[in-house]
Amino acid sequence: MHFSPKLRCNEITFNFLCAAFFTLAFNGLFIADAWKLTPRINLHDTLFIASIPLVLFAAFTLIFNLLALPWIRKPLLIILVLVSAAANYFMYNFGTVIDTNMVQNVFETDLQEASALLTGSYLMWMALAGVLPVLLIAFCKIEQNRPWWFSLALRALYSLGALLLILLVAALFYKDYASMIRNNKGLVKMITPVNIVSGSGHYIHDRWFQGDQTLVRIGQDAKKGPIIRAEHKKTLVIFVLGETARAENFSLGGYQRETNPQLKKQQVIYYQHATSCGTETAISVPCMFSNMPRVHYNANLAHHQEGALDILAHAGVNVLWRENDGGCKGACDRVPHTDMTQWRLPEFCAKGYCRDGALLQRLNNYIEGLHDDSVIVLHQMGSHGPAYYLRYPPEMRHFTPTCDSNQIQDCDHQALINTYDNSLLYTDAMVSDTINLLKGWSGKFNVALIYLSDHGESLGEHGMYLHGTPYVFAPEQQTHIPLLMWMSPDYASTFGINQNCLRQHAQEDAVSQDNLFHTLLGMFNIQTSEYQPQLDMNKACQSTSSELH
Repeated sequence: MHFSPKLRCNEITFNFLCAAFFTLAFNGLFIADAWKLTPRINLHDTLFIASIPLVLFAAFTLIFNLLALPWIRKPLLIILVLVSAAANYFMYNFGTVIDTNMVQNVFETDLQEASALLTGSYLMWMALAGVLPVLLIAFCKIEQNRPWWFSLALRALYSLGALLLILLVAALFYKDYASMIRNNKGLVKMITPVNIVSGSGHYIHDRWFQGDQTLVRIGQDAKKGPIIRAEHKKTLVIFVLGETARAENFSLGGYQRETNPQLKKQQVIYYQHATSCGTETAISVPCMFSNMPRVHYNANLAHHQEGALDILAHAGVNVLWRENDGGCKGACDRVPHTDMTQWRLPEFCAKGYCRDGALLQRLNNYIEGLHDDSVIVLHQMGSHGPAYYLRYPPEMRHFTPTCDSNQIQDCDHQALINTYDNSLLYTDAMVSDTINLLKGWSGKFNVALIYLSDHGESLGEHGMYLHGTPYVFAPEQQTHIPLLMWMSPDYASTFGINQNCLRQHAQEDAVSQDNLFHTLLGMFNIQTSEYQPQLDMNKACQSTSSELH
């Protein structure tokens, strides 16, 4: 039996319908936000806000008329509909902003992270806003009952009309559009699928069309400097790289609820005013290990340039990276590293993910074999959302009721906060356990620990969830991060560090992930032209050998 589609329309009608669908279905949030930002004082203001969907419709009409080539039109539209539907889900439900960094997150996410987002509401959304329109596009027969030259002329005429309409609106309301865009830079990132196409284009260009990607070596002159105490043990530093922990919910920083009971007992040095380099792992992790400050950070250069761990290795320091969060984003590519999820430890791992206790498994065995200065990086799963309830064991379910769902936007706000805080309780316990492990090796090594989160998290404030908002207008919840340090008395004595002085600086100084690169080098007294002592968090409280004597 021959199947023939029942949906029929001519080319112009098809393009108009597609333009209307993209305007209303995929840009309703943009239109609504633009209207909210515009005061309606007089007739001019009313006409301006009425022009916004009209301009979008005209722009999409122009684009679809220009791209109306029979062999690419439907495949291109199908792709645009599906990616736009997916983007809209996260924009509507989590307040996500789609830009180059968010596209990078999509390209570099792993199956574990992606599966946490596949909720029932997401699948329903995709079925209605993605699959159903795609089926209508696929089965709609575009009739070609006019001469090709007439169709081309008609398409050109409608395109010209759309262009003239855009120019007319621009002539009447240019100042209004310029002011709205200038004062609300994130608004244009809501225009779909322009945001997706632009972000993807920039990401592809930065990753694969940036010319020479030869590894840039730095710190080749690195060597260990003299230690203040002539008879000293080797040094062992563990850096716990946190995930999605925000300072606002750390009781060490003044949060009223006790989320750091174990670390409080450890007398750690907590930095009150620490900020991140980015609002997503793909930016923050390579940035914090690079020699570039946030304001001059070049993600493409960082992708093929050595970082802090490479320099430590150049100086003869043993380096190990233990991974529990889907990858180090290039920071550990040239040093020994292991993915703890591959160990499949039954007491910590299930369904492709592991709780962070796995990072400490058999770590004592590794340390036992060390005979030189060493640094170990433990990359946590931490409080990675939206499945916060999976980030801690049942015994850490201290704050109740909890949001035991991936659909956090549907949870009671207090239940969501409870669940997130429980994940921080588990991080508190895990970092405290790491300090206890180091204490057990203080007879063999001078031991110290740094904990630093990669970025923060939004939990419904201002209608935003998760993270990844462009830094320029990201809320403090995504950029203010917990940072703490602990060191044994022998470590402090060997390197001449006054811990009381450090505590005072930690309360007052504004620090950031820019400091990590230089602080890590300073913790081993690595001498290299790449080291900037003014960015070493310990330097202001460190005595020289001559001062001690």
